[in-house]
Amino acid sequence: MTDYKTGEDHEFTLVEHLTELRNRLMAGFVAAALGCAVCYAFIEPIFAVLARPLEAVLHPDTTLIFISYPEAFFAYLKLALTCGIFLTSPFILYQIWAFVAPGLYEHEKRLALPFVVVSSVFFTGGAMFGYFVAFPAAFKFLAGYAGKDLRLLPSVSEYFTLTVRLLLGFGLAFELPVFMVFLSLAGMIDAGMLNKNRKYAILTAFVAAAILTPTPDIVNQILLAGPLIILYELSVLAVWLLGRKKENAADED
Repeated sequence: MTDYKTGEDHEFTLVEHLTELRNRLMAGFVAAALGCAVCYAFIEPIFAVLARPLEAVLHPDTTLIFISYPEAFFAYLKLALTCGIFLTSPFILYQIWAFVAPGLYEHEKRLALPFVVVSSVFFTGGAMFGYFVAFPAAFKFLAGYAGKDLRLLPSVSEYFTLTVRLLLGFGLAFELPVFMVFLSLAGMIDAGMLNKNRKYAILTAFVAAAILTPTPDIVNQILLAGPLIILYELSVLAVWLLGRKKENAADED
């Protein structure tokens, strides 16, 4: 079979594609497992850092509690796994790119390093935004219901289930520009389409903010919806620049 992009003869079978996918998935799982093991070795200081936004709004005599014997262990394990994924995310993202790359043009393959770097930056930036901006506001709002007749006793399992979900959610939400560039490379979208559907994107941003934020108040939803709208505009700009580059390359040919 002749590769229409390079003019070279290649034989790609379904079995070869599935084998490549399996190898990439295995490499990603092994990396995540190693990252989990490393993070578990330092789980107590990691625990202290992640608990800081909640502890800042708790009564001085109140701490996180666990109400069953294995609860703290599984909470630590879940935290270590999440941090391991964060730690190894550049390698995991590279595996994704390496699987997709054979179907791309040569000039598109050169985007591998920028893809890994930009994806890692956006994913980490989303998690940090959640930790430094959304968490304090959300926990302050939720802890505000405590009073003389109602005392807050947060469970370690519930707290870390919530924070892990939010960290991953914010990280993935901030990958929007990378996702849009992928769709543009695949020829599924262009800048004109994104501009035409801007109002739906703004509505989707607020819906996603309502789902991701743990509180029903509009302030916390705006805290997430605002950055998502900005990221959408960055996506429009990135897709427009990519389209211009393709047009210039076509004109030169």
